[in-house]
Amino acid sequence: MLKFFLTRVATTVPVLLLVTFVVFGLVLLIPGDPAVTIAGPEATVEQVAAVRERLGLDRPMVVQYWDWITSALSGDLGTSLFTSRPVATSIGDGLPVTLALAGSALVISLLIAVPTAIVSALRRGTWLDRISSIGSSLGIALPSFWLGLMFVLLFSLTLGWLPATGYVPIEKDPAAWASHILLPALTLGIAGAAESARQLRGSIIGVLQQDYVRTARAKGLRGRVVIGKHVMKNASVPLVTVLGLQITALLGGAVLVEQIFGVPGLGQVALNAVTTRDIPVIQGIVLVAVLVAMLSNLLVDLTYGYLNPKVRPR
Repeated sequence: MLKFFLTRVATTVPVLLLVTFVVFGLVLLIPGDPAVTIAGPEATVEQVAAVRERLGLDRPMVVQYWDWITSALSGDLGTSLFTSRPVATSIGDGLPVTLALAGSALVISLLIAVPTAIVSALRRGTWLDRISSIGSSLGIALPSFWLGLMFVLLFSLTLGWLPATGYVPIEKDPAAWASHILLPALTLGIAGAAESARQLRGSIIGVLQQDYVRTARAKGLRGRVVIGKHVMKNASVPLVTVLGLQITALLGGAVLVEQIFGVPGLGQVALNAVTTRDIPVIQGIVLVAVLVAMLSNLLVDLTYGYLNPKVRPR
């Protein structure tokens, strides 16, 4: 397993460098010139050129990328062009909130998807299975922003059970944190739960038809043992794939959900950076997003190796 892990890490590093280089170049192609914005609308050509030289925007893209990536390796992601605040500080303030939201949404997604898929697969063709299929279709089809607004209308404004906006750090008040994070996490996790339940249901149905499952049942093993020990491990491979894709999707979806519920996460920082074309902040956020995506892919590969030893290198 250690060899498998080292092999995956070795292949991840060059991919990370390639992806960051491509994204770095695409960010520089965004329409507009931050030097013009900083210098002001009445600035002369010489003043704009001086700002570009001060920011290093007049250098070749390869040189800019090299300086940026070498500084990033030491933890220096640059300084915001408009707030003069270190990019690492801005990301460090918003990233824990976004990760808490995405992690809570992922937990809610699994808590909904796994029991629903098991019941639906074991009761295939019954009314429970039909309700599950309808619920999965609705969960995938409903827009998250509409779902979030409906949750606010029902649970906050009508019933008054949960707060509509705001955020409380978990270390300050765990109960208040849970009450504030529940609605945005539920909004973000519904679509993932629907997709995971659909994929896991189909996988469980396929595994239930395998000979070793019939043999386990013929030996008199209880249904819980058969499902928990023999079925779920082999049926979880498609679920792992879906979860790996959902991690990056959750980070993207968190940008919109944070706006709806007033959560001060990385989404607000990203939105402000894109609006003002704050290149260092955009590049820092993209780097973090790429790192999270690469890490999730690595975890998916390692989970594959655990669930299916055949994929491990010999």
